[in-house]
Amino acid sequence: MKIKIALIGYGKMGKEIDILCNESKIFEVISISFKKKDDSLDLKGIAKADVAIDFTSKDVVLQNIEEVAKIGVNLVIGTTGWYDHLQEVKKIATKYKIGLLYAPNFSIGANIFFRMAAFSAKLFAKFPDYDVYGLEIHHKAKLDSPSGTALKIASQIEGLNFTSIRAGRNPGFHEVVFDSQADSITISHQAHNRLGFAKGALVAAEFIKNKKGVFAFEDVLE
Repeated sequence: MKIKIALIGYGKMGKEIDILCNESKIFEVISISFKKKDDSLDLKGIAKADVAIDFTSKDVVLQNIEEVAKIGVNLVIGTTGWYDHLQEVKKIATKYKIGLLYAPNFSIGANIFFRMAAFSAKLFAKFPDYDVYGLEIHHKAKLDSPSGTALKIASQIEGLNFTSIRAGRNPGFHEVVFDSQADSITISHQAHNRLGFAKGALVAAEFIKNKKGVFAFEDVLE
């Protein structure tokens, strides 16, 4: 029996997930909300889903979370820019007894890159000759700067600031550099397209399907 997915948002990420589900023997899209900008939340369709996946905007995501939680459907949240409301979201998940998984980046490769960068920072912290800095590049239509991914990495490495470039068509490049007078060590992640993000979102959906509580993508890796 396929895992029934409700897509909330049908931009580039929503479409990529829809394509994967159409080719999948595991997942099936049964509802799409906001296929057009003026559309509303398809609560009747979402109610029949195992998991709803939200890639919308910070302006509507909190309302989406509460409305979907009320009907008891678990959520994967790929939308960023709302994390200052995380405690509020945790209360909603507890109140309505749902499972919710959020991440600034669903790429499995990127999440392993996070761990590599954080582990490296702990080693370099012992040697004051090394400075650390970061660079990220995204396509010109990317709204948030710095990105949720950059903020995630910066939260793990003390003193790390990112330079953000918004130009061209790059789907996502992140680089952390440890630099000294003697040498430089660079750790980077380059997304080739949105496929990795979409695959990761479906991995997250399978993970959260029968769970209660709030989880991050680190829990999926564990």
